[in-house]
Amino acid sequence: MSRIHWIGTGLSAIPGLRRLIERGLPVTVWNRTPEKAEAAVGDITDDIRRFTPEDLAGAAMRNDVIVSMLPASWHVPLAEMAIDRGAHFVSSSYVSPEMRALDGKARQEGVALVNEVGLDPGIDHLMAHDLVHDYLAGGHHHPQNALSFISYCGGIPARPNAFRYKFSWSPLGVLKALRSPARAIRDFAEWRIERPWEGLSRWQAPLPTPETFEVYPNRDSLPFLEQYGFGRDWRVKDFVRGTIRLEGWAEAWAGIFERVETLDEAGLATLSERLWAEHAYREGEPDRVVLFVGLRAERDGAPVFDRIWALDAVGDGRGSAMARLVSVPVSLAVEAVREGTIGPGVSAAPSDPALVRDWLARIAPLAQHITRHRRL
Repeated sequence: MSRIHWIGTGLSAIPGLRRLIERGLPVTVWNRTPEKAEAAVGDITDDIRRFTPEDLAGAAMRNDVIVSMLPASWHVPLAEMAIDRGAHFVSSSYVSPEMRALDGKARQEGVALVNEVGLDPGIDHLMAHDLVHDYLAGGHHHPQNALSFISYCGGIPARPNAFRYKFSWSPLGVLKALRSPARAIRDFAEWRIERPWEGLSRWQAPLPTPETFEVYPNRDSLPFLEQYGFGRDWRVKDFVRGTIRLEGWAEAWAGIFERVETLDEAGLATLSERLWAEHAYREGEPDRVVLFVGLRAERDGAPVFDRIWALDAVGDGRGSAMARLVSVPVSLAVEAVREGTIGPGVSAAPSDPALVRDWLARIAPLAQHITRHRRL
């Protein structure tokens, strides 16, 4: 039986890892500090090893699955190792150009390199594929339709604070992201945003109790038009994948925005340390994750299709909401690779309707609220 090599036992890794072990699958847990892994899963396994690339390369065999829950810089080297060993690879991170370049070799070796199977990216992709499939299969498509797509996701404190945010891990990544430009589509034209706060807007979410958030575009949304199956000839009015924050976030962070513009790397690191000390989650403090993915089509100014997924999850006795929603989909991808339902080559979250439905059904119990609203 092929073995799973799960590397990394950080905060976002544990629920999915425990799920695989508790299902009786052969899992070797690798961590730079074995003591930390033992504290996380030592009650259900003793197959824990100190991670070094050399030791992993010696242990990985053909048809094994290497799971990277390490920082993104590790993914390509581990995927290359997987190809060399005839093993598969799974991560929750975005497909980088360097990862995409491994597609041909992976296919040649019959190896699956699966990425973007966490929360965002991951669950958001599943919801998008579901909506596009519903739109096409239901006969709603027409060349003159104008399409609007949104995907907003964010981790926010379950107990709102004055800062309107809390950190689950080092704030440095969040600070660097504030310097990143973004691209989306607005009013049928490409929309470029140099800084997130320049594209900020208020948006009311379709929750049981309607709630207003602040949202802004994140990264480059345009490549996902093809990934989600939008035709090249479709009339796309709006298309944005973005980040969601509590209302009042921009005002609370105004001083941070000013500093991010001027600080060098050392200054950012110092600011990160201060924010971590002041605004990290306390032991047992509940976090919250919200995700909304919607697709609307209009023709001659009238709606002909309007659906939206809404997910709202809060940390509870099972652990943090973020950890559940990142790592459990990773574990589903591991199972799919071992079962052969995800084939060779570089891929992101699955688009096959049957697999999408199955994964969303398995993910639903992880959230306190998850629905697909049919608004038309």
